Amino acid sequence: MKGLFQRGVRGLLEQHGLTLVELLVVIAIISILATAVMPLSRVTMVRVKETELRRNLRILRNAIDEFKKDCDTKKLNTLEGYCKADQNNYPETLEQLTEPLKMAGATDKTKKYLRRIPRDPFTPLEESDKTNNWGLRSYSDDPDSTQWGGENVYDIYSKNDAVSLEGTKYSSW
Repeated sequence: MKGLFQRGVRGLLEQHGLTLVELLVVIAIISILATAVMPLSRVTMVRVKETELRRNLRILRNAIDEFKKDCDTKKLNTLEGYCKADQNNYPETLEQLTEPLKMAGATDKTKKYLRRIPRDPFTPLEESDKTNNWGLRSYSDDPDSTQWGGENVYDIYSKNDAVSLEGTKYSSW
């Protein structure tokens, strides 16, 4: 029994590498698998960006709505001039949502609606030092306007006109 085991191990050790045909078969199988995976990975990357865009739109719109609600209920300090009736109590800029704003009342409380302005993952930055790459709409603008009136920030949209995986334009989200 011992001799049979040694002869089997010796036979395995004497075999030298792979043949050319075996290498070609392995390369062909790997290339077929790679070509099948590449389109799936591209779709996955687009889907991740779409999810990030939806999340960022929701975060910004909720911050704008919360600012308006605080202005309407007089929770923000009206003496500081944050809430303006001629702006329908919407913020003047997106950057205002990242600043500490004084709350109304006897205490020195401040509130920041956002730590930072999230980026639009589909739209490149216009300037390297400017982090805001969103399209803005004021309260008096048309719902589908691409030009900001400049009065206040009522809504935001993506400046990218590409079509999503579901068939709608990112700018209409």
